[in-house]
Amino acid sequence: MNLTIASITLRGLFGRQRFLLLLPLPVLLVALAALAQSLGADPSDWGGPVIVGLGLAVVLPVMTLIIGTGVLGSEIDDGTIVHILTKPIARREIILAKLAVAVLVSAVVSGLALFATGLIAGSTKLAIGLLAGAALGSLAYSALFLALSLVTRRPVLVGLVYVLIWEGILGNAISGTKVLSIQKYVEAVADKIAGSDVLNGVVSLPLALIMAGVFTVGATLLAIDRLRSFSVAGETS
Repeated sequence: MNLTIASITLRGLFGRQRFLLLLPLPVLLVALAALAQSLGADPSDWGGPVIVGLGLAVVLPVMTLIIGTGVLGSEIDDGTIVHILTKPIARREIILAKLAVAVLVSAVVSGLALFATGLIAGSTKLAIGLLAGAALGSLAYSALFLALSLVTRRPVLVGLVYVLIWEGILGNAISGTKVLSIQKYVEAVADKIAGSDVLNGVVSLPLALIMAGVFTVGATLLAIDRLRSFSVAGETS
């Protein structure tokens, strides 16, 4: 991994106000879990809407969407990508460095909030399962959203359509769409580790791991190919 590109990306990511504005989402997740627990509600009652409905269906994908599209998309929009492309650095190294930053930041921000929520629910296994699921989700979502930032001028909009329409609505209404839902892969991994009633993995663990790998590798290769098509002037050939 190119550490220079990773360092520049990390500084740019933490310097953007939009990222800071989304920090309340993980805080809201932990606060709601703490509030429900303090009121004496059973984790089996509040775990579904808070952990799955908010944590896995909203906080993890939305945070990863903003981070994944932000590591490169903003540089394309403002033209600063040209300065990177003029350096003697392979396009593959640029994508892998930016993907690594996106995965790391997303996993830390979302994963720690989910881990804390699991602990609040009184289950260390649930906390570890959620953390592992968040790590897998951060990898697959980041690769997908990074690729989107190179194939469309509206990566956030397209990403929201995938998260809200495909995963949020169709994923719960049409069984066949679950196979192409990263959220379901996350739930499968977390459920396998936690063994909690809060989670209900609907796809098998092997299928979840294989499909997450397909999403990650396929999207990463697509991103590398798209970046190679950029000329020094910052326009696609």
